[in-house]
Amino acid sequence: MRAVAPEDEIPRHPAGQELDPLGDPFLRSRFALPARPVTFLRRERLVARLRHASSTPLVMVNGGAGAGKTLLVADWAAGLEQPFAWLTVDETVRRPGMFWAHLIRALHTAGVPMPADIGFPTDARQVDRTLLNRLTAQLSGNSTGVTMVIDEYDKTVPEVSEQLAFVLHHAGPGLRLVLVTRTEPLLPLHRYRASGELAEIRDAELAFTPEEAAELLDLHGLRVSLAVADALVDRTRGWAAGLRLCALAARQSADPERYLKEFEAGHSTVADFLLVEVLQRQPPPTQDLLLRVSVLERFCADLADELTGRRDAAPILAGLHRVNAFVDDLGHSWYRLHPLFREILRVHLRERCPGLEPELHRRAAHWLRGSGTLPEMVSHGAAADDWEFTARALIDDLAIGQLFTGLCSDDLTGLLADMDPVPPTAESDLVQAACDLSRHDVDRGLAHLHHAKEHFAAEAPGPPAAKLSCALLEALAARLSGSPHQAEQAAQTAGELQREVPVQLLDQHPEVSALLLTHVGSTRLWAGRLEEARAALTVVTGDRGGASTALPRQESLVHLALIDYLNGWPDRAQHHVSAAIAESERFSLPERADSGLGGLVMAAVAVERDELDQAQTLLDQTPDGEAPDPVTAAGRSLVTARLLLARGRERAAMAASAEDVPADAACPWAEGYAALAASAAHLAEGRPDAAAEVLRDLGTDQPACAVGVARAHLAAGDRSSALSVLNAMPGAQHIGPALRVRATLLRAQAAHADGDDTATRRLLTEALLTGRRDRLRRPFREAGEWMAPFLEQVPLRELATGWLTSGDAVAGAGAEPAPVLVERLSARERDVLALLAQMMSTEEIAADLFVSVNTVKTHVKSLYRKLAVSRRIDAVRRARGLGLL
Repeated sequence: MRAVAPEDEIPRHPAGQELDPLGDPFLRSRFALPARPVTFLRRERLVARLRHASSTPLVMVNGGAGAGKTLLVADWAAGLEQPFAWLTVDETVRRPGMFWAHLIRALHTAGVPMPADIGFPTDARQVDRTLLNRLTAQLSGNSTGVTMVIDEYDKTVPEVSEQLAFVLHHAGPGLRLVLVTRTEPLLPLHRYRASGELAEIRDAELAFTPEEAAELLDLHGLRVSLAVADALVDRTRGWAAGLRLCALAARQSADPERYLKEFEAGHSTVADFLLVEVLQRQPPPTQDLLLRVSVLERFCADLADELTGRRDAAPILAGLHRVNAFVDDLGHSWYRLHPLFREILRVHLRERCPGLEPELHRRAAHWLRGSGTLPEMVSHGAAADDWEFTARALIDDLAIGQLFTGLCSDDLTGLLADMDPVPPTAESDLVQAACDLSRHDVDRGLAHLHHAKEHFAAEAPGPPAAKLSCALLEALAARLSGSPHQAEQAAQTAGELQREVPVQLLDQHPEVSALLLTHVGSTRLWAGRLEEARAALTVVTGDRGGASTALPRQESLVHLALIDYLNGWPDRAQHHVSAAIAESERFSLPERADSGLGGLVMAAVAVERDELDQAQTLLDQTPDGEAPDPVTAAGRSLVTARLLLARGRERAAMAASAEDVPADAACPWAEGYAALAASAAHLAEGRPDAAAEVLRDLGTDQPACAVGVARAHLAAGDRSSALSVLNAMPGAQHIGPALRVRATLLRAQAAHADGDDTATRRLLTEALLTGRRDRLRRPFREAGEWMAPFLEQVPLRELATGWLTSGDAVAGAGAEPAPVLVERLSARERDVLALLAQMMSTEEIAADLFVSVNTVKTHVKSLYRKLAVSRRIDAVRRARGLGLL
């Protein structure tokens, strides 16, 4: 290909001689529609965007090198019915005189009627205003109109934009301008946007979707799964040139699919393209900056300056973003490199500057300690292998609690897992203890914690922040091992140490106090001190702090839900779980950040309502491995046993309730519910004496246990003992409806056995009124068939119909009631549900609702959870059963 003359070597024309580009046959290619390769993929969604902008005077297709701009516009232009002209700009055409000479020749070439007196400019560097006036007048009088496509418009000088704006404005409907550019043209775009006369396609729209990438690969003879295409799009961010280059290279590979998954971007045709088209076009200072920031996931000007040692990053970064040089603006003055470009630059950095990369990571870590986020600081400290600095920063800055906030916690512990300073320090031992405890490895965690405390004890007076971190980890270890006494000691120590830590540091890390109280509350719950546990947990939930305390709030809410359930308040329990879910969604906490305790409580509530299928679904959705702490383990055993009892599997229920939960201290309510499950199993098998024997040594200071003991006495025919236990039940006036209904039904059964039908009806009325609000069906199922004749009578039949009975009789013990929605759907979730029922894809729903695909996925995920399903078809089916569709 012939080289283009530099700007200073543009041929001089004699005065008055017109610049007609057609004099050089080589230059005719500037007016030709670019040819589309045989592997070109027509993307209808983008062509449709251009087609729908047919009445828009200005169209801008703006994207980086290789984004597919030119071929997209050429594909669209080939189908135009009205006249169109094409001009490709290069360095020779950038000046006004040459630009307008070429534009006028492009119009001539396209067959646009032009009078002979239009002429051409006579000076390559400037254009006569009268020529522009003649051209504008001719275009404005053209009734058919013309579409003028200018490719690589970013190569023009600013004066051209000013002149082009004049022509476009005064030509009116006679001219439609389509600019293909890497940069924002210097036209009055704000006016066109405000009047709705500008159509834009930018990098984000130009990016290939996974489906489009799969089609493109297919055109190259590569048939791959959508998952492979999705991964490739994620790595290239849908960059057209990158996808095509990868496809061409993969065709030469023995295993194309594996190549597309694992190719090394640093040594590939993709690297060659980016190095030539982007990096080598930049001046040396900019190249140096790009190479150095390639070690960063994101960066601002100050951080870039820290790595370069200069103070010029701000204008350089703004300029790179403006010209679409694969530098994305994240907002708030932060940037990031395109992932493939970053990968290639890092390889180039190692080859050009061996040994510099660790030093750059070290500088970044030190800068980020004071100005960035903890995960980024740890990431760069780990990459620099500077464990001493990293561990000391975590401890001295009181940041250890952030390993347990659910925000990048997995990333942090993963980075710190390889920590191996030589020799070990007190700080590194403490950090390793935190990593061990985050994985619920109590023995290793306590060993590292012991070493750290020994080191810190030798320092006089010792760093308060480090000692407070030790106390926090001791409280966590006590929670994981079920040791309430150790947790209280750790809390007391922490309270004393907090007076020594600078207030400003404590204010920066509210998660420390929140985590501490959550651990203490959990151990108090394990010890059966429910009201003391509630007091500690309520302090955490009452703190409406930000993201750093979101996980402790969520955990505290689900623990409060369990306390409500144990006290017989299923509706309150559900409310607390819903609040925990809202907290999780608000701050995008990891799924099951509460280790599934919230789901277990909701499953228990579903059993109380006799929604057994839903209870099973919720139970199946909770982690089934080793529980992280005794409270969650006991909660799973409790729910499993109660569900098995409700399904008539008594022996399996006894086995589930008898599962040992390792802990340093016993749990009264866990032991009580295990005994109650065994007793209920004996009663179901017709052995009241065995049921009473199981409960013989069980205290009745817990209301649930008192009800169970009374039930066993009544089944054995000892009505007097049953009523005595109920009359002496502690806190009877404060127990929740689930326990109150059971106690009332036992009294009604005793009255029925005594032949007192009046008292029986009165007590059944009370039980129905109490249970109706929370739809507590299970207590009535457990009570047996003796009440059926009473429920056939008015007014009891009216009280039971619609929630307990479907008609005139009590539903059978094995009957499954109509599904009940546990948590209300939001208005937007109902919109998404309606579109799901129409079999619309995620992308179609996003377009219909004018939201992002990720937002739709979030709503669908929430729908599945609330409807207790895992598939679209099941969601629609259940929604119809609930009357939501």
